[in-house]
Amino acid sequence: MYPRYRIWLWFSLLALVTLVAGACVAPQTTAPPAEAPAQEAPAAPADEEIVLDTVFGTEPPTLDPALATDSQSIWSIRQMFVGLTGFDEQAQVVPSLATEWSASEDGLVWTYTMRDDVHWVRLNPDTGEFEDLGPVTAHDVEYGVKRTLDPNTASDYAYVLYIIQGAEEFNTADPNAENFEELRDAVGVRAIDDTTVEFTLTAPAGYFPSITGLWVTFPQPQEAIEANPDGWADAGSIVTNGPYTLAQWDHGAYIRLVKNPLWVDADNVQIEAIQGPIIESASTAMAMYEANEIDMMADPGWPPPLPDMDRIKADPELSQQLFIAPRLCTYYYGFVNTKPPFDNPLVRKAFAAAIDRKSLINNLTKGEERPAHSFAPPGVFGNVADDMSIGGWMVQDDYAAQLAQAQEWLAEAGYPEGAGINVTLMHNTSEAHAQIAQAIQAMWAEAFPQATVTIENQEWQVYLKTLVPDAPDEEKPEIYRLGWCADYPDQNNWVNEVFNSKSGQNYAKYNNPEFDAVVEQAARESDPAVRQELYKEAERLLIDQDTAISPIYYYTYVRLYKPWLTKVVISPVTGDPVAEWEIDWEAKKAARGQ
Repeated sequence: MYPRYRIWLWFSLLALVTLVAGACVAPQTTAPPAEAPAQEAPAAPADEEIVLDTVFGTEPPTLDPALATDSQSIWSIRQMFVGLTGFDEQAQVVPSLATEWSASEDGLVWTYTMRDDVHWVRLNPDTGEFEDLGPVTAHDVEYGVKRTLDPNTASDYAYVLYIIQGAEEFNTADPNAENFEELRDAVGVRAIDDTTVEFTLTAPAGYFPSITGLWVTFPQPQEAIEANPDGWADAGSIVTNGPYTLAQWDHGAYIRLVKNPLWVDADNVQIEAIQGPIIESASTAMAMYEANEIDMMADPGWPPPLPDMDRIKADPELSQQLFIAPRLCTYYYGFVNTKPPFDNPLVRKAFAAAIDRKSLINNLTKGEERPAHSFAPPGVFGNVADDMSIGGWMVQDDYAAQLAQAQEWLAEAGYPEGAGINVTLMHNTSEAHAQIAQAIQAMWAEAFPQATVTIENQEWQVYLKTLVPDAPDEEKPEIYRLGWCADYPDQNNWVNEVFNSKSGQNYAKYNNPEFDAVVEQAARESDPAVRQELYKEAERLLIDQDTAISPIYYYTYVRLYKPWLTKVVISPVTGDPVAEWEIDWEAKKAARGQ
């Protein structure tokens, strides 16, 4: 369902292949809505500021590009920082700081040429003026990549850069080792001059231009960081290079981003501020939306609350503001594979099979999601979402037969009817996650009447610290909720970068050397057909053989936008480039009675 105003969401199935020539795009499978004639959004009077009012769903753990791993942090970071490359509405890699790039004949050396008119800026908290701190250079890119990899930085996402020569050796080194500086110097990123940066890889990787679109590769402001290592990303100190910067961050309460007037394309940025409270209740946010206090129910806040979906679809106005489209994300439950009884793959498989995904979607989420039986969703190169030979036992048409199989597996594992099982299912604080957990808890209670599953929740930042692989097992739940969304639409970003045993995102603590070997081979493979088969094998090991996780559904965008948002651009990869959005300011004021 599409609203009347203009929304561009060009959602394509991608076939990113590891060829030096780069990426290719498969046919589009979801047609965009018809576009209305282009119109200029009315400008606000000179003494008024055009503001996008929203809510932030939770406190971002960080606004430091080297440290971010979660969607809340990354959403704000992408409004304030830009990297060498970006992603358009078709999820294709496009120039950003880089104007062009090329690979050597053997695919191991990538050279980027950068523009010289993007500058670092700081918003002076005393004067309210923007300070021009000079151009962003290739040296800032080299510094940023090496800082992300520096073990002293403790970036949980540094492992995604291990395709760069020397990256893993440096990231895993002892900072006190005598050769530590030599390892830093050996990392395969080098500023040739102010506008040329060169990367040397461990193996050919045609998807590498996607890697340089990730926030952990963004240039970082060395002088600001070294002057204030722990607080440089706070309001008043942060130095940014994108269309917005941070003006206010009242921790736990309120965030405000403001337009950077020194941004290279500032004349085309209509929205001058993005602001809102931090609200951890979707129902509260929905009340604000219906009172015209906020302009959308979407990232960085909340989608519409699950109990309101039927009402929204039936309401003549809200139904026209509802937007649903496929999204490159998977909602899943992970099992801590090292924690009994989920150290037994049969137990994991039984609990995964006992979830009635179709009922969950039809009766609770109601967002046109698709039942998931694999980790990567449709639209990601190497996915097996249409191959029921992988995980098809999770999404049978006959749920009674599926349930009987789950009960048989659990009995075979030594827990008939769940006898002796007392486990915790944990999720981050959210009404929707709580409702889904309660529904699945009820399914498990029916399937395994002698098992006890207790639901707990934690605030987002605490939750992430509980789940990191090196946190003590005794503090972890046996089952946890997470979602994974594409950083770039290739299976390398899914099976390899999440569940490789080296990954900082491997919260399941899944460890299978055969799986690691397959995904690492796929990352080096140049033949897309061979890569596809390798990724199918990786999904087979992860889902069918070991059942390290239980995929539940492939996400959709389920959002509400006020009709005065006249242009909303959504990238399937990077989400919301608000600098490209527009607001009919007079219409918004009229709706608010101003």
